[in-house]
Order: sequence, then C-alpha cells, then structure tokens
Amino acid sequence: MSDPAPPRRPTLDLRAFTPARVALGRSGASVPTRALLDFTLDHARARDAVHAAFDAPRLVADLGALGLVVTEASSRAVDRRDYLRRPDLGRQLDAGSVELLAQNASVPCQLAVVIGDGLSAAAVHAHAVALLTRLLPLLAAEDAVAVGHVVVASGARVALGDEIGAILGARMVVTLIGERPGLSAPDSLGAYLTFAPQPGRTDAERNCVSNIHHAGLSYEEAAAKIAWLVREGLARQVTGVALKDESADRAPCRIGTASPG
Repeated sequence: MSDPAPPRRPTLDLRAFTPARVALGRSGASVPTRALLDFTLDHARARDAVHAAFDAPRLVADLGALGLVVTEASSRAVDRRDYLRRPDLGRQLDAGSVELLAQNASVPCQLAVVIGDGLSAAAVHAHAVALLTRLLPLLAAEDAVAVGHVVVASGARVALGDEIGAILGARMVVTLIGERPGLSAPDSLGAYLTFAPQPGRTDAERNCVSNIHHAGLSYEEAAAKIAWLVREGLARQVTGVALKDESADRAPCRIGTASPG
C-alpha cells in the first residue's frame, strides 16, 4: 500500500487564517510551553471579562456625547455572583427600573436600543459606542428609523430587552450586549433584534449579529447588517427565523410599505 500523498499546504498555514488553536505543535506528549502559556493567559482574560465591573455612568456620558438621552436600568440580579448563578434574574427588571421606564414611556416609538453588560462588560466598554456611532447615521438615512429610547442596563441578559421594549412601547428593540467570552475573543459584542418585544419571547423570535470585535465583524459591517435587519423587521413585522439576513445581496424594503403593527 502506498503512502498517502502529503497535503498541498502544510497545516501551519492555517494559523494565518484563524485565531483558533490549530497547529500548535507538541513537546513529547504535551503542547509546547509557549502554547500552554498562551492558553493560560487567554483563559485568564476570559475569566476577567466575565467578572469585570460595568461602568454604566461612563457609558451614559459617552452616549450623551452622541446626542442621545439615556436612561439607566437594572435587572433583579443584585450582584455579579447573583447574576451568574441565577440567569433568570438577569431577564427581569427590578421594581425601581420598571417604575422609572414607565414614567419615560409617554409616546410609543419605532426603535429602542438597550445596552447591557451581559457576560462581558469589557466588550460593551470597548465596542458599544463605536458601533452606535456607525449605526445611527444608517438609521437616520432614507426611510429614517427613529431611535425613541436608549437604556443602559446593568446585570442584563438578552431577554431583559424584551421587557424594556414592552414598557417603552417600542415596535422593535435592539439589545447590544457582551457575549460569553471565548479563549480567542474575551470582548465580543452581540446585537439582538426583536420585533414587538414582550416578556416570553424566545430566541427563535430574534435575529442576532454576533462576533463584533477588532478581530471579528467590523463596526461598519455590523452596523450595515443591523440597520438592514431593523428596516426589514419593521417592514415585514417580524424577526427571528422568519427574517433571513440578506443584507449582502438585497436592498431593504421601505418601512412605509407595511401597515403599523
């Protein structure tokens, strides 16, 4: 039996295309020391991202510089330990936030934006404002979509945006939130879009634009996808599995073609 032909390109070439742990080499029965140290460092960064403090006042100030009026809110998770052990509490607003948001919900709006710490406050600190800086002009372009409310939410899970959007009377909510840190991306931001938000919505009823960070999806790409999904979601009055992201090859529908939901 002849030996198989060697691959045309050595495995080491893969490292030029991905931050994943491939072609690490070996030292005896283990990985080389450098690969082990890199793994240990990345693991520590991921753990630090999960436990990092959320600087909501700084975020509110940065958003205010963009001309946005921002409201702060909190989930029922009283601290980080509570948040990690009880995911359900991160999906519910505390009583004070419910009352505050209800006071601000004078007029229903097309779109509410919620920015939550999630599992990586570092991701929100690093990317949320920069992403919004690219997104707001796209929303304000032809067939403008008005951002009625912006809420900075502490101790937030994705579904917290549904309750916030329902209280504010938003037709759609976009939740920007820190994603679960990975060993190659401790600061990845995700955007979750839900039409007709209300408590009890499932993940199948949302669209997600994920992996937004310096080595992942760029701010410009992410903003373009989110803006397209917002317009299409409002026009078709749906998000989730019924709304496929075709932003790369289709022009958006005009919001005026659909009756109000």
